[in-house]
Amino acid sequence: MFISFSIISHEQGDLVRRLLTDMRALQITDFEIILTLNLPERDDFLSELTDLPLRVVRNHTPKGFGANHNAAFALAQGRYFAIVNPDVRLPLSDPGALLASFADSNIGACAPTVLSPQGGEEDNARRFPTVLRLIRRVLGFWSVFGFRGKLDYCPNLSPVAVDWVAGIFVIFRREAFAEVQGFDERFFMYMEDADICRRLQHAGWLVLLVPGWSIVHDARRASHRSIKHLRWHLISAFRYLTGL
Repeated sequence: MFISFSIISHEQGDLVRRLLTDMRALQITDFEIILTLNLPERDDFLSELTDLPLRVVRNHTPKGFGANHNAAFALAQGRYFAIVNPDVRLPLSDPGALLASFADSNIGACAPTVLSPQGGEEDNARRFPTVLRLIRRVLGFWSVFGFRGKLDYCPNLSPVAVDWVAGIFVIFRREAFAEVQGFDERFFMYMEDADICRRLQHAGWLVLLVPGWSIVHDARRASHRSIKHLRWHLISAFRYLTGL
């Protein structure tokens, strides 16, 4: 098996259906999709997608982001392991540029350029979090003044090594993911992507942003709307900064 994709749905069937429809066009011949339904939901839409190499996992109890993807990794057969948010669209069918980056044996993970539905480039690749950076992000400091701030890494024509990439769409080399024992499940939601990239680099792997392929992300920033999600974000930020 060449690559395994892990998708987690939180009652997001409509989004998942659109994503899986996009995945039909992927120019990859040997792949599997592990779809985890983290909450009880209707899955009628899956009857339209029986041509896909799809394995469905139904959780009896909801799990966090990292725990769900770790469980999917335990089932995965692929040489590469990709995590994909359900609110992603794949306008380009050939991820060859992204996968070619693994020709360098030092690459542990890579991610594509992420675009908003309006076509703007999102801050997918970032510097490692600091207290000030986290305060700005969690509290929406810049957006209060109508200013999103510049990207940590400027758009480039060539792949670039970065501190970390958001867990929107990331492909891991299987050996690298296994070496760091996957995601730290103490992070229920938020910061687990920064944490795993930091641990990958401590283990000697590189994390790469690859501009040769792009995806579209219709961001649903729950932490900006929900007190519960904001609380999770703050707890995860504290854990990341302190190691507790």
